[in-house]
Amino acid sequence: MRYLQLFILILGFSITFSSCTSSDEEITTDDTTIVEEPASEALVLNNVSYGTNAQQVYDLYLPAGRTSVTTKVVMLIHGGGWTSGDKSDMAASVAFLQAFHPDHAIVNINYVLADFPDTPAFPNQYLDIQAVINQLVEQHEELQITPEFGMIGVSAGAHLAMMYDYVYDTSDQVKFVINIVGPSNFTDPFYADDPIFNIALSLFVDEDQFPANADYAVANSPALQITESSSPTLLFYGNQDPLVPLTNGMQLDSSLNTSNIPHLFTVYQGGHGNDWSEASTIDLSQKSSEYINTYLPIVIQ
Repeated sequence: MRYLQLFILILGFSITFSSCTSSDEEITTDDTTIVEEPASEALVLNNVSYGTNAQQVYDLYLPAGRTSVTTKVVMLIHGGGWTSGDKSDMAASVAFLQAFHPDHAIVNINYVLADFPDTPAFPNQYLDIQAVINQLVEQHEELQITPEFGMIGVSAGAHLAMMYDYVYDTSDQVKFVINIVGPSNFTDPFYADDPIFNIALSLFVDEDQFPANADYAVANSPALQITESSSPTLLFYGNQDPLVPLTNGMQLDSSLNTSNIPHLFTVYQGGHGNDWSEASTIDLSQKSSEYINTYLPIVIQ
């Protein structure tokens, strides 16, 4: 998308990073001091497997100087209507994070795409995110990363990020969600009154993994799953989006308000992101950076 491609062309704003030039980092706890030797080299691990399906892979970008107590992780989740797309679509986002948040690790994931009738999306794609996080948590000392995560999702990827945080993140490992044009409410008349969508939703759902008589539209609508433990959420929507109506953003904003979840709701002139202005893109980038610095800060002592 154009706004993602423009991420790395940002002009007119600066971000202050904390840094450390010593070879060792000293981390003080309540009753002891731990000195950890930081990893000296940056490392990129491509197509790391986290399951048996060929699509269950991710790219992991590990910064130089990382440690298992300071280096937090930003996860990128691509869009594509749950049936298409690839982690390569998020390449500009990787470049943006490396340029403006160089002390964070980045994980850019693929998930198993829906393929009817044999491979439904829900909840399998939520569980793919869970599998990635579980693997990174298990390996965090070896990788020298901290098991704390922020999520940036685009379109269907934003829907998956919100669903994972609002429903599946019971250990509060996710600290924020950045939602770029993500569907949030499938009971919205925009979807509910569309007979084709209702057929599609039934195909997207693995009925065996939901309770009997579940309302699938409700169960898979992030705006209807928010609780007081949901993470701070940054919302970006277009006011003329033909795929995700602005009313989805409005409902999400209302639900977050009701549960007193910190959030920011921004509406841009245009559609599903591909026609947003450069000024809107810069604004989105700046707000995203501020969110990362606020909710997933790198503290180096």
